[in-house]
Amino acid sequence: AGVVLNPGTPLTVLEEVVELVDLVLLMSVNPGFGGQSFMQDVMPKVEQAAAWRSERGLAYHIQVDGGIDQQTAPSATSAGANVLVAGSSTFKAPDMAAAIQAIRSA
Repeated sequence: AGVVLNPGTPLTVLEEVVELVDLVLLMSVNPGFGGQSFMQDVMPKVEQAAAWRSERGLAYHIQVDGGIDQQTAPSATSAGANVLVAGSSTFKAPDMAAAIQAIRSA
């Protein structure tokens, strides 16, 4: 089971169910269309979700979706994300495999 939060939704809405989930997806753009800019102000939520996971001995994945590319991926993973969704940065790249590898290397 997974839960998703839009950028404007506080992480605290998950506090009572976080022990029941396998995945916490934190949107780093407002859903609706591709190509939006990464919202850095979502990273404190990623950090808090990672802290809860550690403090409570849980094993859920933390996924970040929106604006992920080789410049933003390090911010998301440093904050605690272990799953990234990259749409426009890979699908619009001249070489998709190279774009994916650049994100992984970043």
